[in-house]
Amino acid sequence: MRRTLFCCTLVGLIGTMGLVMAQNPGPGAPPPDPNTVRLVGDRFKPLTYKEMNPEQKKMFENLLSGERRGAGGPFNVLLRSPEMGDLAQKFGASMRFHSSIPPRLNELAIIITARHWTSHYEWYAHRRAAAQNGLKEEIIQAIAAGRRPTGMQADEEAVYNFCTELLTNKQVSDQTFQAAKDKFGERGIVDLIGVTGYYNLVSMLLNVDRYPLPAGVQPELKPLR
Repeated sequence: MRRTLFCCTLVGLIGTMGLVMAQNPGPGAPPPDPNTVRLVGDRFKPLTYKEMNPEQKKMFENLLSGERRGAGGPFNVLLRSPEMGDLAQKFGASMRFHSSIPPRLNELAIIITARHWTSHYEWYAHRRAAAQNGLKEEIIQAIAAGRRPTGMQADEEAVYNFCTELLTNKQVSDQTFQAAKDKFGERGIVDLIGVTGYYNLVSMLLNVDRYPLPAGVQPELKPLR
């Protein structure tokens, strides 16, 4: 009985992991067959490839052949406006995969934005990417709690100050601007604004849809005071 239960649990876990990986496996994976990709949504009904009109199919095919190799996250919603959605996904891929900001710091900017919006799926996806790219767990946990992290490196502090001021104050002080410019140059500042802006859009799309977390996953973020 125990062995049967263990095997069933293991099969279920493998199936769940396969589905998650099928959503956005990344640049190294082969493009999936669009007929086999299962979209996810709540308020926005998940579309199938057969249901899509030609403009939606074009956006969907671009997603699957692009660097994400999948369509997890906000893209089921964006398919409702496929011309805008295709432009948005290309912009997002640029900010995710080709920013001048190193991945560890880019992911820091993303989770700061996810925390600002209490966007549960965005946090779920990118707090893991942040850890995988070398961001310390204590920094991730402090951001989750809405606290300023201690023990940040100078480049992390520059990103944290810049993104937090921009999101909270809708302005950036001269001191914070100069610190970011010294670390990342003018292109880096623009890329930080770009990634923050894109993930504001993503967080709004996910929150309006009430995009679900994977089965068995509980929200990690509590409401901010």
